[in-house]
Amino acid sequence: MANLQLTDDVPAVADDGVWLTCIECGESFAPFEEVRYTCDDCDGLLEARYADLPTFDEFEGEGVWRYSAALPFEEGVSLPEGHTPLHRVPRLEEEVGVRSLRVKHEGMNPTGSFKDRGMTVGVRVAQEVGVGRLACASTGNTSAALAAYGARGGMETLVLLPAGKVAAGKIAQAALHKARILEVDGNFDECLDIVQDLADRGEAYLLNSLNPFRLEGQKTIGLEIMEEHYEDYGEYPDRIVLPVGNAGNTAALYKCFRELVKAGEITEEQVPKLTGAQAEGAAPMVEAIEEGNDETRRWEEVETRATAIRIGNPVNAPKALPGIRETGGTAVAVSDEEITEAQRDLAGEGVGVEPASAASIAGLRKLRDRGVIEDDESVVCLTTGHLLKDPDAAAEAGNDPEPVDNSTEAVLDLLGEN
Repeated sequence: MANLQLTDDVPAVADDGVWLTCIECGESFAPFEEVRYTCDDCDGLLEARYADLPTFDEFEGEGVWRYSAALPFEEGVSLPEGHTPLHRVPRLEEEVGVRSLRVKHEGMNPTGSFKDRGMTVGVRVAQEVGVGRLACASTGNTSAALAAYGARGGMETLVLLPAGKVAAGKIAQAALHKARILEVDGNFDECLDIVQDLADRGEAYLLNSLNPFRLEGQKTIGLEIMEEHYEDYGEYPDRIVLPVGNAGNTAALYKCFRELVKAGEITEEQVPKLTGAQAEGAAPMVEAIEEGNDETRRWEEVETRATAIRIGNPVNAPKALPGIRETGGTAVAVSDEEITEAQRDLAGEGVGVEPASAASIAGLRKLRDRGVIEDDESVVCLTTGHLLKDPDAAAEAGNDPEPVDNSTEAVLDLLGEN
């Protein structure tokens, strides 16, 4: 089991109070001397660590770089990103029957997904270590964000996508931002295998969430939720429900909360319960939680209309599983039909999201029905991508256009008003 405890010990390899630590064996590494994604000794996942952890009073400005005191640099390659809305959804709140329900809509980032938070930090690190080519495997959103931030930083970008499995809106973004797009005859996990091999050979700088610095940007989702929720309610949320694909956000939020506890800003009792939602056709994290396993089993065959979470081998599971368990959370699998229903109901509140995002609302509903989530809880659901990321799915879930003759009378007839 991973050791995610934060300590006061600052290793000699730290650079301006920043270093990398292996969550398996505890070995420490200099953060920027050379390119490194996993531990040299045991191949375990790495985590960025800091000598000084900031308090809320030290944050200023807005967006991701409001939290520069909790990040490796003062500023990054920015579009800018972050400062996304925490929507009120009163009809859903009443229907689900919880004390309060808010929706953190990450689809309002510059390229339409939460991935921008990770890229503003990750591309800045790529500049620091002096690489020339950026690369990622993607179900779509990562490729769009990497292409945009790579373009902003003036860097070459390579993306590998599973052929025929990525929504058109996401491919269009990567193409317009001039990424080189390779469509692989395989699934996302096989694309990631190739990108990792390319990175190991020094052919590209990997910016999937295996890269520990990407998760540093994503942890600012948690900082925003905590600040915004406290400002509105005078308390922190009891639970955060989020879609799970590669489990990067789950890992990042848990790191955010561990750092806030270590800094003395919140108590362990105030840490929100991290609750993951996966599609039934791609649910290795749910399987591990339900069976009490310390690691996930790789699902070779995955299928769901929620393309952004169509992942069978979540690389951040070693960080995310403890996050769910240690916060008292859980994980739940939802059907594609339940996801579509939740997508429609969010749209009915004016919040437009792609299918994967709606998994959080679908998961909340299922856990309420089971009595796992209680009626006195304050809940935040994370939605990770904008509805225009997958316009075909949005059109399929929405109302069909109705043909009408070219006259006002014909329109009134159709409306039943004439």
